[in-house]
Amino acid sequence: MRLFQIDAFTDAPFKGNPAAVCLLDGAGVDDAWMQNVAAEMNLSETAFVRRQGDDWSLRWFSPTIEIALCGHATLATAHALLEEGLLTAGATANFHTMSGVLTAKQDGELIELDFPAKIAVPSAPAEGLIEALGTQPVRVSLNQFDYLVEMANEDDVRSLMPDFALLRRIPVRGVIVTSRASTPGFDFVSRFFAPGSGIDEDPVTGSAHCALAPYWAPRLGKTRFMAYPGVGARRRAPRHPRRRSRAHGGARRDGISW
Repeated sequence: MRLFQIDAFTDAPFKGNPAAVCLLDGAGVDDAWMQNVAAEMNLSETAFVRRQGDDWSLRWFSPTIEIALCGHATLATAHALLEEGLLTAGATANFHTMSGVLTAKQDGELIELDFPAKIAVPSAPAEGLIEALGTQPVRVSLNQFDYLVEMANEDDVRSLMPDFALLRRIPVRGVIVTSRASTPGFDFVSRFFAPGSGIDEDPVTGSAHCALAPYWAPRLGKTRFMAYPGVGARRRAPRHPRRRSRAHGGARRDGISW
């Protein structure tokens, strides 16, 4: 077994979103062991990857539960496989996951991810959601995993101080909060809260953009975006990053990229 900590979605130290990647050998490990490792790593996600024929089996765990879809830990996994020589430069990694087969491919200095679009549809807010956010949103939607809440402007997203204890009671993976961007050069901003999944606030959530990209496509009249995630995430204490990676792509099966 080899274990790495990798900063994803960044090209600079101490930025992006750290994930742990555990490269498993042929020995069997059970779910409880993986959950314990993830709890000890205490990062938003720990990825567990092993060979599956010519492909790979990939699972993700937060410190408290198994996660069905994770972008930054998938990016970190692909980076680890490339760094360790387990994936040939330019080759496509096929990951068999709880969300189907996901792919990652090196594209120059970047790694391109191909993830499914997770469409959010208009929904009544869950009991306690508005109270937990402490402000009235413009629109509330819901997809397979998360509530997606649109705010009136970027300042509302940045200044949000949710009640995590209340959010923890809502039976979803997390809550995505978003608005059109006022920061020059960006199309939309977002934050991601998932206290019920063991993550109060995640600084960069790749899988959230599987909902955000198709949500903003008709509203902005475009299919390529520059997204600004984690606009209000608390700063993390400095760490010594052993690897760095960044990526582009996402929700590409709907012809949408970010």
